[in-house]
Amino acid sequence: MKNKKICIVGLGYVGLPLAVNLSKYFKIVGYDNNEQRIIDLRDNNDKTKEIKKSELKRTKILFTNKKSETKDCKVYIVTVPTPIDSQNKPLLTSLIEATKMIGSFVKNGDLIIYESTIFPGCTEEILIPLLEKISKKKLNKNFFVGYSPERIDPGLSKFKLINQAKIISGSNKTALNITKNIYNKIIKKKIFVAKSIKVAEAAKIIENTQRDINIAFINEISMLFHKLDINTNEVLKAASTKWNFLNFKPGLVGGHCIGVDPYYLKFKAHKEGFKPKLISSGRSINDFMPEFIFSQIKKIMIGKKGFLKNKNILFLGVAFKENCNDFRNSKAINLLKLLDKNNYIDVYDNLVNSNSLKKIEKIDLISKINKKNFYDIIVVSVPHKKIKSFKIGYLKSLGKKNCIIIDIKSIFPKEQVEWQL
Repeated sequence: MKNKKICIVGLGYVGLPLAVNLSKYFKIVGYDNNEQRIIDLRDNNDKTKEIKKSELKRTKILFTNKKSETKDCKVYIVTVPTPIDSQNKPLLTSLIEATKMIGSFVKNGDLIIYESTIFPGCTEEILIPLLEKISKKKLNKNFFVGYSPERIDPGLSKFKLINQAKIISGSNKTALNITKNIYNKIIKKKIFVAKSIKVAEAAKIIENTQRDINIAFINEISMLFHKLDINTNEVLKAASTKWNFLNFKPGLVGGHCIGVDPYYLKFKAHKEGFKPKLISSGRSINDFMPEFIFSQIKKIMIGKKGFLKNKNILFLGVAFKENCNDFRNSKAINLLKLLDKNNYIDVYDNLVNSNSLKKIEKIDLISKINKKNFYDIIVVSVPHKKIKSFKIGYLKSLGKKNCIIIDIKSIFPKEQVEWQL
C-alpha cells in the first residue's frame, strides 16, 4: 500500500487537509477540476486558509486538473461538495462527475472511498451502479468501495481532521481493511467501523441534523421570549445549571453542512413515502431567522419614530460562522440582502475573500472601517475573533447619536446594545 498512489478528488475544505496529511505517508495526487484552485495550490496558496503556506511547501503532492494524471492511482478518495439546489433538493452533480471520471479508468483491485455527505443509500443505489456501468467491472470482484464521512469543522482548530474520531465502512472486508490502514496513518482518535455503508452515511447526516434541530428549538424559544420580554441568554444561564441541559445558543444557522444535510435526509424520507415533521420544522425555523431579525430591526426603527429606509448600515460578518472564511449558504447574507433594500450598507468581514464574495453574491466588502458618526444601524452578525475584539465604545463612535446596535450572537452585555437574539 505504501508505494501505491492515492488520488484525492476535490481539494476544498475537506480534500486539501486530507491530501496534506496523507502525503506524509503515501504518494498523493490532488485532483480538482477548478484550474485556478490548482494554480493557487501549486503556488502554495490555500484560499480556504485551512492549510498554511509553509505546510504546502513541504508537501510533494501532485496538484492537477488533468484527469489523465490520476489514472495510475490505486485508491480514490472523493471529497467533492454536495450542496442543494434552489428547491432545497440534493445537488449531486459534482459527485456524479467525479464518479464518472473514476469509473472511466478504474482498474482491478482499485478502491474508491467516498467522504462527501450524502443521504443513506446513495452510495449503493446511485454511485456503485454508476461505477459498474461505466467501468464494465463488478463491485468486490474487480474494485471495492468504502464510505468514510468527513467531519471537518472550519474555523475550529481543536477539531481538525486528525483530532476527530473517524467512521469507516466498506463493501467487503478487503475494502474495510484497506480503508482502515489508510486512515490509521493519520487519525489520532478512534476509528469506528460501521456495520454497513448505509449506517455510515446515516450517522453523518444525523450528526448535523440533530444540531440543526437543537438550535431550531432555541431559536423558537428566543422568538417567543422576545414577545414575553424575557432575556433568552439569562434563561439559558439559569437552565444550564441542570446537569443534563444542552446549552445551545440562538443564531443564524446556515453553511454547507448544518444548513444542507437536513434537506438530504428529508429528500430520502420523501422518496420512501415518509414525511418527517421534526426535521422539516427545525430547518424551516432556522431558514426563517433572517426574516425574524429583519422584522425586529424594523420594529425598533418604528419605535424610534423612524423607518428602515435610506439608513446608513454597517454590517459586520458575512461568513456562515465565526472564525471561518466560508460564506456558502450563509444566513448572514440572507439578512444582509433584506437590509440592503432602500438602504446604504457597508459590509465588513476580515476573513471572507472579497473577490469571491463579489463574484458569487454580488456583495462588495470594505477593507477598513473608517467612517465616524456615520451609521444609523450597526449589525454585529458574525463575531470573528477580530470583530469580537471591537469594544462597544468603538462601535458607538462609528454611529450617529441615536445609532442602534444589533448584537445577534450576544457578545456584549445586554444593556449596551439595542437588541440581541
